[in-house]
Formats: sequence, C-alpha cells, structure tokens
Amino acid sequence: MAKYLIVGPSWVGDMVMAQSLFITLKQRDEEAIIDVIGPKWSSPILARMPEIRNAITLPTGHGEWGISTRRKLGHSLRSEHYDHAIIMPRSWKSALVPFFAKIPHRVGFTGEQRYILLNEHRKLDKSILNQTVKRFTSLGVPTEQAYPPTNIPFPSLRVDPENQKNLYQQHNLSNKPAIALMAGAEFGPSKQWPIAYFYELAKSAIEAGYQIWVLGGPKDQNDGDSIVEHLGEFAVNLCGKTQLVDAIDLLAAAEKVVSNDSGLMHIAAAVGTEVHGIYGSTSELFTPPLTDNKIIHNLHLECSPCFKRACPLGHNNCLKKITPDQVLKILISPQN
Repeated sequence: MAKYLIVGPSWVGDMVMAQSLFITLKQRDEEAIIDVIGPKWSSPILARMPEIRNAITLPTGHGEWGISTRRKLGHSLRSEHYDHAIIMPRSWKSALVPFFAKIPHRVGFTGEQRYILLNEHRKLDKSILNQTVKRFTSLGVPTEQAYPPTNIPFPSLRVDPENQKNLYQQHNLSNKPAIALMAGAEFGPSKQWPIAYFYELAKSAIEAGYQIWVLGGPKDQNDGDSIVEHLGEFAVNLCGKTQLVDAIDLLAAAEKVVSNDSGLMHIAAAVGTEVHGIYGSTSELFTPPLTDNKIIHNLHLECSPCFKRACPLGHNNCLKKITPDQVLKILISPQN
C-alpha cells in the first residue's frame, strides 16, 4: 500500500482534470492512500472525489511565496510518512512542502531549477504530452509508460441528491428541463463568447420549453443579469448565489450546458451532462471536456488558437463568428 501526497493545481478546471491522475493511481494500487494539497476553494471539490482521503489547504494566496508557511506545513506532515509526492505545478515553490515533509520519492516536471527539491525529474515533451490531462496522468505511472499514458480515465465527481433538492427549493427552480449557461471567462476576454449571444440563445431555449440557469462566481453577476433580463421566471441568474460545490449538483441536474472553456465546463463534463464547449482562443485539442457526451463549437480560424488573454488582432472573430443560431441548431435539435 503506497501513500501519496499530491500538490494539486491552482485552477478549477485543472483540479477537476487532476482526478484522472487520482483514478490512475487507484487503478494501479486500489489500497493507495491519496492526500492532496490545494487552495481553500478546492477542498469541497476534492471531497467529491472518492479517491481522496484528505484535502489539505495551503494557507497562502495565489502567486504568494509563503516559504515559512510551506516549511511549517511540510514539517507537520512528516508524521504521515508518505512514500511518494507528485508535484503537479511546475513552480519552485510548489515543491517545497514535500521537500520539507522529507518524502523519499518526489516527482515532477523539470522547471524553475528545482533540482534539489525533486529527486525524479520528468521532461515535459509537449509534442507527446499534448493535453493537460496527459501531463497530469503521466506523473502517476513509471517513465516507460508515461509517454504518452494510455487509457486515461475520465473524471467523475460524486453528486449529492439532498443538496440538489435543497438548491431547487432555495432558488425556486422549475421542473422544466434545464440548460445551464456558463458565460464567465476568468482567464480573459478572448475566451468569452459574447454576452448578447448567450442572451439570444437563452431566449430561444426558453421558447423551446427549457429553463435557463446562469452559473458563475460573483464577478459574473452583471453578465448573468444581462443574460436573464426580460426573459421571465424561467431564466435565473445564480452567479455569486451558490458555492462552487453547489455547481456540481446543479450541473448534474441540468440536461445540457453551454460554456466557454472554463472550470465549470470541466465540472459539467465530470458529472456526465451534455457539454457544448465554445472554443476560440484556446483549443479542445489541449483542454477538452473529458467526457464522451460533448459537442465542440470551434471555427478553427487561421489566427486561433492564440492562447492570449485578449485578442491580439482586436476582433475576437474566433468567437463572434460562432452565432447563436449555429449553436441552437445543435443544442435543441430534435435529434439532440
């Protein structure tokens, strides 16, 4: 029985995709014990992953060095006697806790001159490990099987039916089939389908007999208001009114979702809901929703994917030219 301490990623979508690594470790050793270090927001998500024993919060902010905090946490974990540490981020600071915890085997990709902190350094060959999930899962298998890893399992988050029921009551949600819209783009405006398009799609979907839920964080509240404005009782803006863990249960209850390339899109994929992923500046070849129940909307223009936070050419045509009608034809077609 192996005991793992894993330093997880800092973004919602990446933490969801990291479950593919956790499942891989359990497939290789069903008795494996897996603890994960992550930001405070990630603990409720990790609690929905049956592979995880403990979610350990690192009390530092995003981008903060916090060396003394990391040293203190590492020292406190020595009594756990972990066998292996897997460091998913490539930063120097992310490797500190396992080093201070004196974990004998510490593996991660080369980066930021952390040769002392790691004792197994993996080369990141981006041509072979050409997807985020491949990079994650490769760290959980021997080197000779890692390039590329095969038979990668999809994430699968547990759903809480009781919380689901409470959310319906708390927010006065209808029993009509629901389409969830995720219009936020934390990475930058180059990943955001126009809000006016989300509005048009919502209007047509309601006319076709659906209810609309707009999901997102507090920063998305104004966009959510713009989407549901004048659409009546079957359009509900839930941005900032639910916790991240609630999104798991709401997205599992929705029939379909339409989303930018975002963390919530990956949550929807991990609960089996039909995902319509809208891509422009990023690529479904690199960060696809990890589900077979998906439809990708991407024009594959010459200028995309650019992976920039804002459109370098100033026109956002990779998203603007994906019209609401194009998405609607597939979203609410009789065959779908």
